[in-house]
Amino acid sequence: MDVKTIKKTKTELEIEVIDENETILNPIIHILSENKDIEYATCIADHPLINKRRLFIRVKKGNPNEFLKKAVKQLGDEVKKFGKNFE
Repeated sequence: MDVKTIKKTKTELEIEVIDENETILNPIIHILSENKDIEYATCIADHPLINKRRLFIRVKKGNPNEFLKKAVKQLGDEVKKFGKNFE
């Protein structure tokens, strides 16, 4: 998986994720959407057969990059907890 920053401003972050699909991005979007400081979070696919997706985040306040880092960490923690409970 490669990640490339497309746009980064004070309130917006757009990254391109290569060789991944919505399977990894949708749980991240779900976590971001639960935060009241996130105005908008979505995954954009230019074409379903192209293996590139763009993750777009717009915040009301705060740093979109930091929100993304926290969401990814939270998702990782949830997966680890699920794995331990599954064992």
